[in-house]
Amino acid sequence: MPLSFDSALGIHVKALNVRTQRTELLASNIANADTPGFKARDIDFKTALSGANSHLSSGLQRTHENHLSASAGSFGATTLYRVPNEASLDGNTVDGQLEKAAFAENAVRHQASLTFLDRKFKGLIGALKGE
Repeated sequence: MPLSFDSALGIHVKALNVRTQRTELLASNIANADTPGFKARDIDFKTALSGANSHLSSGLQRTHENHLSASAGSFGATTLYRVPNEASLDGNTVDGQLEKAAFAENAVRHQASLTFLDRKFKGLIGALKGE
């Protein structure tokens, strides 16, 4: 019976990819907090993860070797613009405190995904060793 990493690791790999994308967006928001006209962006994690699940399980097949595989890309993670709590005069929609809080929460959840994957790999290694 062949070992399938997709079934063995579950949703954690997809979750880690979406968390990584969200980290990049939140870091960009924080870096551009003082840039006039910058619009803060974010990813809805739940929607992106459900999109990743349906995208990879849709039975897509590559018909040419130059086509991208179904696992490539952003997993349907749609970038959304954040609605500001308070309007700014320069058109910037970044709320520094909100962005830092979202970044910290995402970092903790990113670490949790890494921990889940670590435990899965340790379990697989134990099963292969017969422990």
